[in-house]
Amino acid sequence: MKWLPVLLVPLLLVASSAGAEERMRYRDTGRSVGTLPTGPANAITDVEGVRVGHVTRIEGDAVRTGVTAILPHPGNVFLEKVPAAIFVANGFGKLAGLSQVAELGEIESPILLTNTLNVGEALAGGVEWVLAQPGNEAVRSVNVVVGETNDGYLNDIRRRSLTSADAKAAIAAARPGPVAEGNVGAGTGTRLFGWKGGIGTASRRVGDWTLGVLIQGNFGGQPVIAGKAVPASPAQAALESQVGDGSIMIVVATDAPLSDRNLGRLARRAVVGLARTGSTMANGSGDYVIAFSTHPDVRRTAERRAKVSAYAALGNDAMSPLFTAVAEATEEAIYNALTMAETMTGNGHRLEALPLALLP
Repeated sequence: MKWLPVLLVPLLLVASSAGAEERMRYRDTGRSVGTLPTGPANAITDVEGVRVGHVTRIEGDAVRTGVTAILPHPGNVFLEKVPAAIFVANGFGKLAGLSQVAELGEIESPILLTNTLNVGEALAGGVEWVLAQPGNEAVRSVNVVVGETNDGYLNDIRRRSLTSADAKAAIAAARPGPVAEGNVGAGTGTRLFGWKGGIGTASRRVGDWTLGVLIQGNFGGQPVIAGKAVPASPAQAALESQVGDGSIMIVVATDAPLSDRNLGRLARRAVVGLARTGSTMANGSGDYVIAFSTHPDVRRTAERRAKVSAYAALGNDAMSPLFTAVAEATEEAIYNALTMAETMTGNGHRLEALPLALLP
């Protein structure tokens, strides 16, 4: 299949050549991760209210990039902020909005993921979108959270092809239900262990609560699946010498009523799932976890922010099952990014999809 001159669509899965191996989610191969049950879509959108949208830009022979938007709930997130925390496992990255989340423990915008050199455009689009929402007419300050990984191997990243309009389009495209994975949105041009990477997602049920994870996978190392080593791509060593160690953005959502402090504890446990896949969070890897709760009882409304409020948050002793859930969902989301990604050429390079026959 030849690349079309320009592709800019909310949801897109592209095969690079005729006769390519059919891609499928990790669980659809007959394998599973951990012991906890999944939600119905096995996706971050199993957390009620969470929506995901993608804009994918494929242009000519050199542009392979995009934007992914995660909306914590369908209401006005600025007026009903969600408690949140960000954990920095290795800080080789450009995460906009980090300091205010660390200070206040809340998120007031959609979460946007994109490439390293288009963080500014995504930030501008997020700001424009928030300011345009009904009820925000008097807003003069907003903290938009934007994460990134570097897709500069398959994508001519210096061209800085994305615009603020692309970020707003990704937000507008956000929907509940199944989430497109692999070569889509912010995962269009990314890599994993020298294989083609991308977007992956998974979820877990813990009693009355649901937890979901979405990842933008772009890191290296020796891949491990289900505790067994899997061959890295033959291109891995040469690739890392050219473009560095790579990164991952992990977004965790739950409807469990958690404080920002316990969301920080939850975010740190996502790295357990990352480590199970073979990542060592190398020197040049930006490894970030953004965690938030959607539960209405812990949202930071204007009324609650203006006075002393009692939040019905889960206590410390209730956290261990959620720690298990976030580790399992993160691990499976990374596997899904690998198994759903398709071989792609771009910017004078080619990344092969991980052959499913290599799965242990």
